[in-house]
Amino acid sequence: MSPLTALPVAKLAPLATKPDYARCLERIEAWWNQAVVDRPPVRFYKHNAQFEGGEPLDRNRWPSLEARWFDVDYQVTSFEQAIAGKEWIAETFPFFWPNLGPSVYSAFYGGSLIYSEVTSWYEPVVNDLDDLSPIGGDPFQSVYFRKLEELTRAALARCGDRYWVGYSDFHPNLDCVAAWCGMDNLFLAMAEEPEKLAKVSALSVRDFQRIFGHFDTMLKAAGHPSGTWMNLPCPGRFHIPSCDVSCMIDTPYFARFSLANLSVEMADMDRAIYHVDGKGVANHLDLILERPDIHAIQWVQGLGTDWPIMQWVPLLRRILAAGKSVMVDVPIEELDEFMDCMPREGVFLCLGVAPEAEKSVLKRIERW
Repeated sequence: MSPLTALPVAKLAPLATKPDYARCLERIEAWWNQAVVDRPPVRFYKHNAQFEGGEPLDRNRWPSLEARWFDVDYQVTSFEQAIAGKEWIAETFPFFWPNLGPSVYSAFYGGSLIYSEVTSWYEPVVNDLDDLSPIGGDPFQSVYFRKLEELTRAALARCGDRYWVGYSDFHPNLDCVAAWCGMDNLFLAMAEEPEKLAKVSALSVRDFQRIFGHFDTMLKAAGHPSGTWMNLPCPGRFHIPSCDVSCMIDTPYFARFSLANLSVEMADMDRAIYHVDGKGVANHLDLILERPDIHAIQWVQGLGTDWPIMQWVPLLRRILAAGKSVMVDVPIEELDEFMDCMPREGVFLCLGVAPEAEKSVLKRIERW
């Protein structure tokens, strides 16, 4: 793999809460190129710095859960309270990303999000591929789009040098189509109406660059890096493509209805890490690794028999051999064994350890 073009760090807004941020970004930049400055990058996440709600609904303050999610001051203030006094060790950053749930991109076009305490979901609205009127809305006029704008502006106005602001969790492409149509209709359409489904899939990425660019421009004007739920900052344009629904389809369907639109989704991105959520998605890994616009893989193993992490070392080595870097969650009890059998170049470690243990764990990694 040819080295990626270096991205400028100097214009980023400084963080008083993270004085070593520039050095950390150097480590991340080296990681993208399967190199190491002094040690591999490490993200600690046990402190759960991104506030995600979960407290009981106060009916005296909000008439509904949606009203609480839409309360901009509540969202930003709760995040600020959650990060107060935190020490940001290694490549862990204070990052607020405006969040209305994982299907907000689908809702830009029509339909509604239904809220629970900690997440939201989308009810399918397309029952007939000959009638796409339920998703015919202007995404820029959506109440959800406007609320994300409001959240972004509010956080940018308040953050100062305490934290960076990111963009929301956008899922275009086939995951968006699955939300619009529902899983049963999606799978039937793959077999019975593939041409019509291909057009709907293309629709899901049609406006993505404009939508992403709109929020990216807001962040860059304030000197903030590109970043979202992964807590991975990038001075350029950074995206996390994914296709979680692909765990239930064969690779030819994945290629036709998801990868076929990935070039549109990825246009002009400086960095991209593909979110591979489990062994079902990994069935399509060879096709993903062939793409030059994918620079890294986030490997997320499942639960139960998908642990321990050591069984996936051959897969991780395969990713590195293809010229892609890898981000991986490693249980602390497997860390030493993992470091013994993996090269450090191109590996980004995500570790869930108690905050008081972070510095000692980092010293172990420095000896890798």
